[in-house]
Amino acid sequence: MASKFLIISASLNLNSKSRVLMQELLTLLPADVEREFIDLQDYDLPMCDGGPCYTDPIVLKLQRSVANADCILVGIPVYNFACSASFKNLVELTGRAWEEKIVGFVCAAGGHSSYMSVMNVANSLMLDFRCVIIPRFVYSEGSSFAEGKLKDAKIKERLAELKDTAVKMTSALAKKAALLPE
Repeated sequence: MASKFLIISASLNLNSKSRVLMQELLTLLPADVEREFIDLQDYDLPMCDGGPCYTDPIVLKLQRSVANADCILVGIPVYNFACSASFKNLVELTGRAWEEKIVGFVCAAGGHSSYMSVMNVANSLMLDFRCVIIPRFVYSEGSSFAEGKLKDAKIKERLAELKDTAVKMTSALAKKAALLPE
């Protein structure tokens, strides 16, 4: 059975560098990996209000996508030394669908100082939903791009390493789960 990867671009910026990274990562996935690409720009998500938002048809669709994935790779912009609010809102809206997922992060930031930006969300995913966080995440800043394209060879290499780690971890956990009694 093929692994199911969900690739999320969590930026709402029309000139998103994190989207460029995720599109590059998408091309690196092996042919036998089932994939779905979600760009949050394509969805008019409600803000999490703790009530009626959970019945919104768009939220229900995204909950299914998250729930059906074995591995989720998220491209996030970094604002004010933290993950974007759009990504945090997605996690709040889709909640338990994240349970026991393998999650990897790809970050685009304005400078070098925010490399720890995913830790708050990573800790929440680990503690609240028992996600396995891929310890190799990609962090890039503005100089890695030119004319709307990824130009930095080291970042391209790190994307390939993240992809390799994600595929290995997803495969290993699937094999382990197949051996466990229900």
